[in-house]
Amino acid sequence: MSTESERKTEHVPEWKQREVDELVDIVGDYDSIGVVDITGIPSRQLQEMRRDLYPATQLRISRNTLLRRALDEVGGGVEELSDRIEGQVGIIGTDENPFSLFRQLEASKTPAPIGAGEIAPNDIVIEEGDTGMDPGPFVGELQNVGAAARIQDGSIHVTEDSTVLEAGGEVSADLANVLGELGIEPKEVGLDLRAVVSDGVLFEPEDLDIDVEDYLADVETAAARARNLSVNAAYPTAATAETLIAKATGEAKSVGLQAAIEDEDLMPDLVQKADAQVRAIAAHIEDEDALPEELTDVEAPATAESEASTDESDDEQPDEAEEAEAEDEDEDDEDEGDAAAGLGDMFG
Repeated sequence: MSTESERKTEHVPEWKQREVDELVDIVGDYDSIGVVDITGIPSRQLQEMRRDLYPATQLRISRNTLLRRALDEVGGGVEELSDRIEGQVGIIGTDENPFSLFRQLEASKTPAPIGAGEIAPNDIVIEEGDTGMDPGPFVGELQNVGAAARIQDGSIHVTEDSTVLEAGGEVSADLANVLGELGIEPKEVGLDLRAVVSDGVLFEPEDLDIDVEDYLADVETAAARARNLSVNAAYPTAATAETLIAKATGEAKSVGLQAAIEDEDLMPDLVQKADAQVRAIAAHIEDEDALPEELTDVEAPATAESEASTDESDDEQPDEAEEAEAEDEDEDDEDEGDAAAGLGDMFG
């Protein structure tokens, strides 16, 4: 312990020094140390929270002066939390990262009634609907606090959603009574994290309040774009090498097929390609005797261009054009006959 620390503790009562020593041990045992606000939390509920957090997270409540002394003795950045120790607070230690600690504390909060004189944390709204209350003075109490209420169908109804107090306003005794009668609990009770230090870095609550799903989605998007960039730039990494090899293999295979390279791995695809070409030719041959049996029923697939030209010729075609087309067809028949004879020779 430094000389300065010894001077600070020279006249400190023994019980206080023991408390400081215990606090120092707690601060030194965890990776993340924070200060939490415990204002307004009933003692019984606070004990339940402490049990729920333990042993992964430890909550310790002590005198503010002793908390500051312990933080100053440990140092290493945690002394910055001393400025957050004011009012009813405690220190909290955990080996979780600050973001996990913040989410854990937020998830542990529970709804609670609000009392007269307290400040509304959010807008207090009495929703439209049947209150279940029998007709009586309560309808007047609702109206007095600003709710649109009337007797309807034998009970008291709130006729529309009514904001009876805006966030930051002080709760009156009348409003606290009305909310209690309706069972409305407009505030949350829990440990509010004022700040946390992890690895010497101070985190404020607003730094930790992030949408985890959106953050993960952004990380996944960035990773996917980086992967695509690596693949498109042919930059090999452990994550992209397999994809690059598969891409190169596919491109090499495509070149081999286009160039008709007689490679053992390409032969099945080359044969399939040649078969498709033969069938395409056979589909245009009308003389079935010139074709082998397996090719006699092959039909040529219709193309958009051929269909369009057929439609146009059917709609309008001068008589002279028809005669010219008939002459061309005769010449085509002779050419197809020659082609059929040649193909017949190929297939025996």
